[in-house]
Amino acid sequence: MAADTDEADYFVREIEKNDGCTLKVKQYCLGDVGCVVWDAAIVLAKYLETKLFYNPSSGVNVWAGKNVVELGAGTGVVGLMAATLGAAVTVTDLEDLQSLLRVNIQDNQALVSRGSVTAKVLKWGDDVSDFQPPPHYVLMADCIYYEQSIVPLVESLKLLSGPGTCIICCYEQRTEGDNPKVEKQFFELLQQNFNCEEIPSDKQDPEFCSPDIHILHIWKKV
Repeated sequence: MAADTDEADYFVREIEKNDGCTLKVKQYCLGDVGCVVWDAAIVLAKYLETKLFYNPSSGVNVWAGKNVVELGAGTGVVGLMAATLGAAVTVTDLEDLQSLLRVNIQDNQALVSRGSVTAKVLKWGDDVSDFQPPPHYVLMADCIYYEQSIVPLVESLKLLSGPGTCIICCYEQRTEGDNPKVEKQFFELLQQNFNCEEIPSDKQDPEFCSPDIHILHIWKKV
């Protein structure tokens, strides 16, 4: 879909940051899963602002100067949040999502004064030499849904990750259809090469959290 798509095709989601500024993220009214701001993306975006990472009153800012790659970025809301906090972010998705990513980057550029954000095409499982050296963080929200994408997704995580890379994965646990099987396959495959730690709800944003939405920190096994 072209970047000059009629405004009537868009619906704007507003995500208020802790500093009072507001990310304004366009999503398509019609389209595939990548065109929508999912709840898990908002939960992850707000988690990036928690005191674990960002506490201006004590001078803590984990994101400042960090290289970050977002997988399956869709609308780009998670990567945009990291960029506003000072990270150098590359938001990635398939070719047909690039126009939406570019629109949202442009619309929120004024909030990205300390960091940076660019959009690139990345198909899971493909070569990642454009994203080397390994980023400090890989972010992914609601990427565990298609059975055929599980193997290439884990392959991309293996290719992107260095010994110091932290993957932050946020997903909504769904019980309908093939979702439980797909989640089980993903974690079985992931745990062959990675260690996982689930983040308790009291470490997440107190307003933007849910028992059905999980946040994990994931590291490559040494």
